[in-house]
Amino acid sequence: MGLEEYERVLEVAGRRARRYLAEVPDRPVREEAGVEELRAALDRKLPEEGEDPATVVDELAEAAEPGLIALGSPRYFGFVIGGTLPAALGAEWLTTAWDQIASLYVCGPSASVAEEVSGRWVLELLGLPTDAGFGLTTGGTMANFSGIAAGRHAVLKRLGWDVEAKGLNGAPPVRVLVGEHAHATIFVALRLLGLGDENAIRVRANDAGRMDPEALAAELDRGEGPAIVCAQAGEVNTGCFDPFPALTDICREHDAWLHVDGAVGLWAAASRRFDNLTDGLDRADSWSTDAHKWLNVPYDCGYIAVKNADHLRGAMGISAPYLTDAPDARDSYQFVPESSRRARGFSLYAALRSLGRNGVADLVERCSSLARLMAAELEVDPALDVINEVVINQALVGVVGDESGELTADAVERIQQDGTCWLASTRWRGRPAIRISVCNWRTGEEDIRRSADAIRKAVLEASAA
Repeated sequence: MGLEEYERVLEVAGRRARRYLAEVPDRPVREEAGVEELRAALDRKLPEEGEDPATVVDELAEAAEPGLIALGSPRYFGFVIGGTLPAALGAEWLTTAWDQIASLYVCGPSASVAEEVSGRWVLELLGLPTDAGFGLTTGGTMANFSGIAAGRHAVLKRLGWDVEAKGLNGAPPVRVLVGEHAHATIFVALRLLGLGDENAIRVRANDAGRMDPEALAAELDRGEGPAIVCAQAGEVNTGCFDPFPALTDICREHDAWLHVDGAVGLWAAASRRFDNLTDGLDRADSWSTDAHKWLNVPYDCGYIAVKNADHLRGAMGISAPYLTDAPDARDSYQFVPESSRRARGFSLYAALRSLGRNGVADLVERCSSLARLMAAELEVDPALDVINEVVINQALVGVVGDESGELTADAVERIQQDGTCWLASTRWRGRPAIRISVCNWRTGEEDIRRSADAIRKAVLEASAA
């Protein structure tokens, strides 16, 4: 199997990919086949002998395409999922062809330097300390894990406890304080770190979802010992930002570590328009975000930054006789949990270069304006009520009078089945709601208006049913 086989396979894959991408703008956003149809198409007996690679790829595409959700559609508003920028897609294809291991410089020198440069660009773009330690992870879960692990390392080290060597048995108890509406990935990270999700102290938030500084101070005063506080930049439902100037002052007063979960909202720091939301953000101790959300790079690409690089390296770093450090080079396995991983830095590098500083700011501002347009289009319908102040890219819409959530669920199902757009339901402070996230670089005003028409129609049909 030589170069000819690669060429045949790439020709098939390229043809199928180009056709799919060309169809995305007008393709129904929903899947077009159910689970039984997909099993019938994909589930077969494992062949005893190998099959022609080009045929395998072609038949895989034929079987899988009906079950694809058009996540790259300009009318996908479900989970906070971006599309893929052209430069990032091209870099991703090269990344797969090059097949570099990004964790060790000696296994991928270019991958190491691309991650080093693009990671520093993110720090500069978001106004974070440029000497912070950083790394690329699979996504928000591992980014939050890494940031909280660095915090655990730091707060216990201050008391003379080496948690990486000794574990938590016998260690001073670490208090973890989270906002009332902390994201689920925070609790996964706490479980993995042995801190326990049930041990997290929930801090009261206001109606928009912002953590109450006075409540945080009271909770910190109530206890003693090392503490980690987890705040948010962009709550997953309302998009609100915690009040960072007050939170950072309180955390410093109590010698508490402040981690910011900014899976989507951290990118707002790229725009001066949102300075009122991101003021004080740079004074935190660690920050997480996802490039595969608002920056629109392919899945997957999470990002963690820690103000003191030694704390991140102390929590994540590994050593072994066969791991040889290259002089003056960066080995990324010292900063993230994964050692064997793909070279995500190439796509991040391409995305940032193709957009530039102004392009990232424009993407954030444009999506936020489109979210406000969506809210305005829906609020004129007396059957709908916009619940949140649309501060960035999230609009939360309720169906008037639907306390049980049955009408909302019916409407969302009708919207998804219609295929014009795709969105999901949620609950906000006990109230059922439709959650709309705008973060695709291809979305325009016509996509918003067309989708708003489909949403209003679905709600009307659900009400009449």
